[in-house]
Amino acid sequence: MRKFLVVMDNSPEFVNALRFAAIRASKTGGQVEILGIIAPEEFQHWLGVAEQMKFEAKERIQEHFKIFSKIIEKEEGIIPELIIREGDKVTEVLAQVQEDPEVGIIVLGAGISSEGPGPLVTQLVARQGGTLPVPVTIVPGSLTKESIISVS
Repeated sequence: MRKFLVVMDNSPEFVNALRFAAIRASKTGGQVEILGIIAPEEFQHWLGVAEQMKFEAKERIQEHFKIFSKIIEKEEGIIPELIIREGDKVTEVLAQVQEDPEVGIIVLGAGISSEGPGPLVTQLVARQGGTLPVPVTIVPGSLTKESIISVS
């Protein structure tokens, strides 16, 4: 089964990417895999604090996943899978694609700010694009729900 890998964050672009992936998965008999990434902490000398921060980050990811999972299941009949990894976003996305041979496409949301599409899109596509093992779909952050439905 082909999986659509979506990287979860707190951006509005994530919602667009997730909606697109869920609709495509529903139409093609695929699955949605949501990847939550916990960034490495800068101050490792406070081990107890860092561990607590990781625990809280994992809880936030799981809570966000519950919300989005219910919406996807209700609207598209898809029950997504949650994967949580810790590390650099680009490194962890590439590692997940390498470790899960069912991932057939990465779906990313692009920001609409004047600063560009966002760091993950820039780093993953601009710097790694030619060597990625799977295609990447970039969903513009400016698309409306109706637009995403019509192009999916």
